Amino acid sequence: MTENRARVFFGEELRRMRDKAGLTGKQLADALGCTPQWISMMESGRKVSEQSAHDLDTFFKTDGHFHRHWKLINDVELQAVLPPGFAQYAEDETKANSVRAFSGFLVNGLFQTEDYAAAVMGTAHGSRVPELVAKRMERQAIFHREDPPLTWLTIDEVILHRVIGSSQVMRGQLEALLKASEQPGVVIEVMPFRAGYHVGLTGDFTMLGFSDGTSIAYTESAGIGTLIRTPDKIADFVVRWDSLRGYALPIGESRAAIKAAMEAL
Repeated sequence: MTENRARVFFGEELRRMRDKAGLTGKQLADALGCTPQWISMMESGRKVSEQSAHDLDTFFKTDGHFHRHWKLINDVELQAVLPPGFAQYAEDETKANSVRAFSGFLVNGLFQTEDYAAAVMGTAHGSRVPELVAKRMERQAIFHREDPPLTWLTIDEVILHRVIGSSQVMRGQLEALLKASEQPGVVIEVMPFRAGYHVGLTGDFTMLGFSDGTSIAYTESAGIGTLIRTPDKIADFVVRWDSLRGYALPIGESRAAIKAAMEAL
């Protein structure tokens, strides 16, 4: 069901219930404490809000019927602003037993703080930022499983010095990276400036491994995500990954680089 169709269906259900109750748009608006124009916009599929969905369920005694449809609309709209391929990747991520990621421009989403994520998304997604940030934070639940995935993250040193949001936001993000690097099963390594050109400059990527021995790769560029399951193409990413780690700083030096970036803020 597309975004528009989900909204249209909500409007059709509202009109059906209103007609069944023998109410005009104005009468329903008066009962809900809104305007007839708002009722018209909902029925035409142009606008809908969570509060209105709750109010309709209360008024018509529909036991969450309208709120469930609002949630469907909301979920569809959230999916629409995500890069193609990412929704399936995010689902696969919850099942992974290993994560290998390279980030060359921004902190990987799995390790972002709420403030950093909000600053990254703010200019592009407007009013949907709180929901998108919440979805990103939900992804970090994999680290709280009984069997969290073994995780290796390699980041370009430029990320440590690119101030996103504000110095305070950036300091909080660097603190979070440092704390994450001290957790069992998590390795964070920094690709130093002196490495010069490296294969990671062609784009960020993540590889997920699963208990059955299979793997997938995900890469994103210019807002377009690509999910890769073909073994020979995944093998290419393994080669890139091995090459990158060969240039990265050791764990202790990587932590020192993160601390130095914090002190420089």
